[in-house]
Amino acid sequence: MRSFPDDLARAQREWSAIYHELAERPGHTELRRRLHQLSAQVFFHPHWQRGRPHPAEWRELRDLGRSGIGTVSERLER
Repeated sequence: MRSFPDDLARAQREWSAIYHELAERPGHTELRRRLHQLSAQVFFHPHWQRGRPHPAEWRELRDLGRSGIGTVSERLER
């Protein structure tokens, strides 16, 4: 498995958690906004500057994000 920068892995984990939370509670504008921000942060991360990732790299990053799925309710309370 490839290693990804900590901030990229963290963003992908948060993306996965928010995606699942949004699936359970659709229509929350705040969640949709954050998901959009994280999508841009992951897609345009400096780690990919050497070139766009291969599908296998995206898959590994997505799997990494799914392994850390948790709740984002404490973030929403802020």
